[in-house]
This record gives sequence, C-alpha cells and structure tokens, in this order.
Amino acid sequence: MASAELRLIRRRIRSVQSTKKITSAMELIAASRIVKAQARVEAAQPYTDKLVEVIGNVGAASGAASHPLLETRDNRTAGVLVVTSDRGLAGGYNSNVIRMAERKLIALKGERIDLRLYCVGKKSISYFRYRGYQIERAFLGVTDTPGYGDARAIANTILNDYAQETIDSVGAYTTRYVSALTQTAVEWPLLPIEPPVAEETDGTPGAAYTYEPSPEAILNRLLPRYLEASVFGMLLEASASEHAARRRAMKAATEAAEDLTKILSRQANQARQAEITTEISEIVGGAEALTVG
Repeated sequence: MASAELRLIRRRIRSVQSTKKITSAMELIAASRIVKAQARVEAAQPYTDKLVEVIGNVGAASGAASHPLLETRDNRTAGVLVVTSDRGLAGGYNSNVIRMAERKLIALKGERIDLRLYCVGKKSISYFRYRGYQIERAFLGVTDTPGYGDARAIANTILNDYAQETIDSVGAYTTRYVSALTQTAVEWPLLPIEPPVAEETDGTPGAAYTYEPSPEAILNRLLPRYLEASVFGMLLEASASEHAARRRAMKAATEAAEDLTKILSRQANQARQAEITTEISEIVGGAEALTVG
C-alpha cells in the first residue's frame, strides 16, 4: 500500500497534468485567433491610409482653415484612455499598459491637471477602481473581437466631451502589435488630431481638385471618421497583441507543467523505491528473526 507521501505526489502529478491540458488548449485557441486578428489589422490599414491621404489633400486645399479637432488648447483637463483585456492569463500584457498609464496619471496630477479616465477592458477597470480613481466611462466586451461599432462608441464618447470642452486633450494607452513575439505598450495621442500632411510630389504638378461642398465642410465630416478609424485600428492591434501575449504565456505554462511533471515523477519513483527498500528490509529482518528463534 502506497504511503501518504507517495499518494500526495501522485495527486499533484494528476493536478499538474490536468492544468497542462487546459493551458495547451488555451495556447491553441490563442494561436488560431492571432491569425484572424492580424488579418483584420492588415485589412483595416488601407482604409486608414486612404483617409489620411484624403484629409491631407483637403487640408492643403482649405489653406489656413482651422477646425476644433485640430486646435491645441491649454491642457487644463486631460482625458486618459486605457485599453486592456477583459480576461487575464496573458502574461504582462495588461500590467505593462496599466503601469504606463498610471505613471502618466501621477505625472498629470503633479502638474495640477484635472483628469478624466476612460477604461476599455475589465482588467483596467478593476485596477483603477480598486485604487480609488474615478472612471468616467467604462467599456466591456470589446477587446476580444472588436467591431467598428465599438470604436465608434468610444470615439463618440471622447468627441462629445472634447466638443463640450470637458477635456482639452486625450491620450490612449494601449499595446501596438509588432509581431507574434513582440508587442509594445505605447502612448497613442488621439485629440487634438495632428493634421496629416499631403505627400510631396517629385516635382510633377498634382491634380487640381474641385470640392463640393467646401473643403472646410468636408474636413468637418472626415475628421470624426478619422478618429473612429484611429480608435478601431488601436483596438485591432490591442486584440492581436492580447492573443499573441496569451499564446506565449500559455506556451510557457505548458512547458513549466511538463517540467514539473518530470520532477514530481522522479520524486514519486524515489519515494516508491524507498518504500520497496523498507519492505525488503522488514522481510529480511523478519526471516532472520524466525531463523534465530
């Protein structure tokens, strides 16, 4: 009959093997989602590029015309948008963004600038609420598979506050997707919009455009769409980064479970060998006692 120590080790081995099955399945799911998320990032890029090109051309045609979304104000109240995930088990994905955003919040407080905090994802909401920050608007169920409607809702929220001069600037803290192995926490300026500059030609005269209605009216329609597209691209990159970080974290967890299983199996074999040696010694001792008797 197995000793209590051996039973405990075998129970731990079964537990680790069960955990390994879960982490391995999560790794496969995350790997399959990375491909789709990366494809969505690449599919959205041409729209944003063309929008930038059109805004640059219209801005050049409008001359020195100003727009509220392009004007830099005295930064009395700063909006901070933090994009994290709803779920954990993604390594340092959430903590990297949250640390960067919190450093900015502390710096703004030190400059005596008022704050309005907007959070996307359950992890940032839980973190900042626990630390006593007031969250103006929270968005849940967005980061796993973001849609354009989600980007529009976020953009409209900050646009309304900016138009009412409740906030004077907005910076987003999110994760930029570089590759399946590299994701970087970044600060993404949103408002005021930095006007795109029309590309310079190689000396060939560009086409002359006639605008109907005026360039100012077209700019008034395009700039909110540009902000929506920027937020959408940001959400897509954050989603791809989340899945990549989770795949890497689950791969590391699976490998750690394999290593732990080997260590525990070795301990179990040693414990079993010690039991067998003890049993043999008892048998030999009993036989010698009978012989002497």
